[in-house]
Amino acid sequence: MTMTTTSIKKRLLFVDIETYSEADLKECGVYRYVEDPTFEVQLFGYAYDDDPVTVVDFAQGEKLPEDVLFDMQNNAVIKIAHNANFERTCLTKWLGFYMHPAQWYCTAVRAATLGLPRSLAAVGEVLGLEEDDKKMAIGKRLVQYFAKPCAPTKTNGGRRRNLPHHEPEKWSLYKEYNRQDVVTERVIFKKMEQFPRITADEHELWCLDQCMNEDGVLIDTELVRNIIAYSENHSQELEDRAREISGVENPSSFPQIRRWLKSKGLDPESIDKDAVKALIKELNGKKPEVVEFLKIRQELGKTSVTKYSAMERALCSDNRVRGMLQFYGANRTGRWAGRIVQLQNLPQNKLKDLDLAHRLVKENDFEMLELLYDSPMDVFSQLVRTAFIADEGNTFAVADYSAIEARVIAWLAGEEWRIDVFKTHGKIYEASASQMFNVPIEQITKGSDLRKKGKIAELALGYQGSVGAMKKMGGEAMGLTDDEMQSIVDRWRAANESITALWRTCETAAKKAIAHPGIAVIIQKGITFQMVGPHLFVKLPSGRSLTYQDARLVKFGMRTNIKYKGQNQTTQKWEEVDTYGGKLTENITQAVARDCLGAAMVRLSKCGYRPKFHVHDEVIIEVSCETAEEDLTKIRGIMALKDLDWIDGLPLTADGYLTEYYKKD
Repeated sequence: MTMTTTSIKKRLLFVDIETYSEADLKECGVYRYVEDPTFEVQLFGYAYDDDPVTVVDFAQGEKLPEDVLFDMQNNAVIKIAHNANFERTCLTKWLGFYMHPAQWYCTAVRAATLGLPRSLAAVGEVLGLEEDDKKMAIGKRLVQYFAKPCAPTKTNGGRRRNLPHHEPEKWSLYKEYNRQDVVTERVIFKKMEQFPRITADEHELWCLDQCMNEDGVLIDTELVRNIIAYSENHSQELEDRAREISGVENPSSFPQIRRWLKSKGLDPESIDKDAVKALIKELNGKKPEVVEFLKIRQELGKTSVTKYSAMERALCSDNRVRGMLQFYGANRTGRWAGRIVQLQNLPQNKLKDLDLAHRLVKENDFEMLELLYDSPMDVFSQLVRTAFIADEGNTFAVADYSAIEARVIAWLAGEEWRIDVFKTHGKIYEASASQMFNVPIEQITKGSDLRKKGKIAELALGYQGSVGAMKKMGGEAMGLTDDEMQSIVDRWRAANESITALWRTCETAAKKAIAHPGIAVIIQKGITFQMVGPHLFVKLPSGRSLTYQDARLVKFGMRTNIKYKGQNQTTQKWEEVDTYGGKLTENITQAVARDCLGAAMVRLSKCGYRPKFHVHDEVIIEVSCETAEEDLTKIRGIMALKDLDWIDGLPLTADGYLTEYYKKD
């Protein structure tokens, strides 16, 4: 994924392929996609260095030249592709030999490290490549025509697939589309080469990520299929009951539901999760048929079963799901994003008798489950994690960093009292409340109002949040008034002067760097702000950099604001984004925490403990039952990163536990 000083001298081979499979790539992921019996590589476009592009037409019997076939395994040739994981996985299956990630470079990942969009079309547009929108639209239609099954019709003779001889002219266009993609990725590669390159450590981490995704995680298929089967029947019963109560034809249609509710004297603006909950509370037992309908709506609205369905769709022949994590999925910080099952937003498990619920589902005893629990769907939500299981004779060692963001920001800012807390008892909520309200920490007990205030302050205020942030974290639900929340904000900031100073330092450094291109502005822990061309780079203690594209200063009244170009995380549109000291501090803190996790995973892997997957700041590693306790102790020790020079003084500790199936301890 990276070009080191030595590898730059190696020959470059730009690659793009077009494929066919009856499996839905978006729904099941590339690993299940290539397992489908219908999978094949249709076209193989390639170009060495600056040579012309050649397209090999596998679909019409052409063969890959021997020298190219040799170079696909040649360490002296760097293979470059956009979303290289797709090419690597498909070609490993098609050519019959393993494509090691160390020989590959992914321009999509490179784009993400520069704060750019990941898609080839979007990054090309941002980098100023001339792209014919009409040609792109034609390309998408050709992919739809040749790369996916088609519906049998009288017009096409009842066939389920379009082949080159069915539309020779379209096939020629398809080959041109493939050729042009190679040209585009080469231009993008060269444009990105003008910026600081990815570090060797990041390359090593990407290789580990690729291997981890290839390993996959074993799924409890019995649990998954029992839940899906029950859920389908249960949902149908609920929908039938909802129709019976209301006469509404479609219990999922807001307009239909709203008309019925109006007939009952109610007119809600929304029927989302929060609105339904509020309406049930407002009715307080009145209009029982409406309350029952709304509770059915709540039950049908639970999304837990969608994750089980995603597992089933992506299941490979060995009952594993692969490819659930996307490297550099969040380009603001470099953190991973969830794919397929969405590991980053798994429901929590709070059932005290989780093992019992798990056993009942496994035994298909839903009658007993319904007797013991109010909502089977809620139980299923809490069992999602337990669908990930260890191989026979093994167990999971789960280890996670305790309050890592709070530790990192204290270390970055030099907030000594907080660092002392993490070096000793680690009770940051209690210690924060003690500092804020000048009360001995011994008097702040679990469940007390002061601890609650300390907790919400810690969760809401570290990145320059104020009353609005406290409300989002549940301040109003706690019964706090705006004045009380403002008082907590003021007290927290007074108790954390070094952190509030860090916000100002980051903002000042960014503004100075933008105003003086080329000048390196260095703050604590060696964090460096510097403009390279029109872009602001923030070099982290690890050596990795965050990128803010087209950064500039804009006068707004008496204030100067920082703006840069980025992808809107909701609309996916490329647009101008504002940032400030607290947000820069958040990006840096989360990025450093991510780098700690990455360094730990590389070290764990080298010691024979390659994670099966990871969730936020937690790694899940499969170990032998016979040595599990010893392995867990070693894993926790490795994760402390005690001799890692760039985090000198950062008090890292990892908690851990053993479990036969994944859960939150």
